[in-house]
Amino acid sequence: MKQGETRHPYEALGPDTILEAVEGLGFQCDGHFLALNSYENRVYQVGLEDRPPLVAKFYRPGRWSDEAILEEHAFTRELHLREIPVVAPMADENGCTLFHAGPFRFALFPRCGGRAPELDNPRHLEILGRYIGRLHAVGATRPFAHRPALDIEHFAADSRRYLLEHGFIPGDLAPAYRSLTEDLIRQVEACFERAGDVASLRLHGDCHPGNILWTEAGPHIVDFDDVRMGPAIQDLWMFLSGDRAYMSARLADLLDAYTDFMDFDPRELHLIEALRTLRMMHYAAWLARRWDDPAFPAAFPWFNSGRFWEEHILALREQAALLDEPPLVWQ
Repeated sequence: MKQGETRHPYEALGPDTILEAVEGLGFQCDGHFLALNSYENRVYQVGLEDRPPLVAKFYRPGRWSDEAILEEHAFTRELHLREIPVVAPMADENGCTLFHAGPFRFALFPRCGGRAPELDNPRHLEILGRYIGRLHAVGATRPFAHRPALDIEHFAADSRRYLLEHGFIPGDLAPAYRSLTEDLIRQVEACFERAGDVASLRLHGDCHPGNILWTEAGPHIVDFDDVRMGPAIQDLWMFLSGDRAYMSARLADLLDAYTDFMDFDPRELHLIEALRTLRMMHYAAWLARRWDDPAFPAAFPWFNSGRFWEEHILALREQAALLDEPPLVWQ
C-alpha cells in the first residue's frame, strides 16, 4: 500500500475473522463459507458441523448506530412473533441479536432460500398484498425512534448535491443534470403536496422483488436493513411496472388483498412516480458514495462512465414526464 493510501474497512474482514466471529457465539463451523449478493453490508453463508448453514451479516462500519440496528432487529422480531413471514435475526441465550468482532458489528440469521415472486401472477400479488398489509398493521402501532424518515432532502437534494460537488457528472453533462434535477425536485415536492398529509408508518423501506423469497409454502421477506418511517405505498410501488393499464390492474391485485388487513389512503397514489424518482436519484449517489469500496467497481463496472450518465439523465427526463401525469386509479 502506497504512502497516504488508506485501506477500506472491509479489507480487514477476512475468512478467519468471519469464522471466529461465528464460533465465538458457540457454533462449530465446518470451514465453508460463501459470500452472498450484498454490497452495502457483507453477508456470508457459513457452514456448520452439526446443523444447517446460517447467514452472518457484517454491518458496514459507520452507517448505522447500534440503536438503529437494534431497532431494525426489534421490528423484524416483532413481525416474526406475529407470524408474519420475515427472516428475523437469531438471539443468544441473553436475548442479544447484535454482536461484535473487532471493529465489526454483525448478526446471525437462519438460511432461507427461495426464488423471486412472479409479478405478472395475480395470485402472487394478492399474497404479497396480504403480507405487506399485515406488516404495515404492525408498523403503524408506533414510530421508530432511531431510524430515519423517507424524505426528499436525503433521497434527492443530498444525492444531487453529492454528485455535483464530487465531480461524478461529466463536465459536458453537468449543466443538463443540474437543471433537470432542480426541476425534478420541484415536481416531486408538488406530488407530495397533492397527496397531502398522508400517514407515516414503520416500513420495510426497500421492498423490491429481490427481497422477497418465494417457496412452495409461500413467500418470506428478507433484508430489513433500510427500515424507516414513510408512506405505505413505498412498500408496494416496486411491485408495479409496465404501461399504465397493466400497472393499474396489478395495483388492484395488491391493494384489494392489502386492505384485508390494513386501510389504504388512495391519496398516496400521487406518490408512486415521485418515489420512483427519489429512488433513481438516490441509487446513483449511493454508487458514488461507495466507489472507494473495492467491491463496487468490481460489481458495477458500467457506473461512472459517460454512457451511464447519458442514460441516467435520459431516464430522469422520462420521469419528469411521468410526474406530470395523473396518478393511477384504484377502484
